[in-house]
Amino acid sequence: MTMDSPTEARNATAPIAELARCSGLELVARLADGSIRRPSMAETLPFTLLPPEEGKVGLLATPEPRFCNLTNTVHGGWIMTMLDTAMSLAAQTTLSPGETCPSHETTAKFVRPIFSDSGVMHVIGHVVSRGRTVITLEGRIEDAEGRLHAHGTSTCLVVSRKS
Repeated sequence: MTMDSPTEARNATAPIAELARCSGLELVARLADGSIRRPSMAETLPFTLLPPEEGKVGLLATPEPRFCNLTNTVHGGWIMTMLDTAMSLAAQTTLSPGETCPSHETTAKFVRPIFSDSGVMHVIGHVVSRGRTVITLEGRIEDAEGRLHAHGTSTCLVVSRKS
């Protein structure tokens, strides 16, 4: 399903029963292609979700002045949210229908500052280990030249949804 405009993509809906039958990779791919509605948080902190692979997700995010703190650097909350989003979506790509994976913990290390004029940042999340109940992940934020600005780790819990 393709969308003719960003508004159509934002408003696309799919029946809950249909989504419940999708694997995690199918759900993330549908988020990326716009055939299902993205969570409203993606409008608060916008990013472009690239087509996923199993265990790996990439985002493109452009910092904006509204995300800066008093020193004109991008707030750590934006950085951590971008890392958490990429890692959580990477975890999601490994799930079977009927499973969900809430974040258990996320850490971030800030390597170099990000400014509102730093340009598009590439945020990568990938699965390090996928067990029966825990998914371990790593994430990175790099600029267009591939310089590392932040990295982090996360664990997500694998939980079966109750019907």
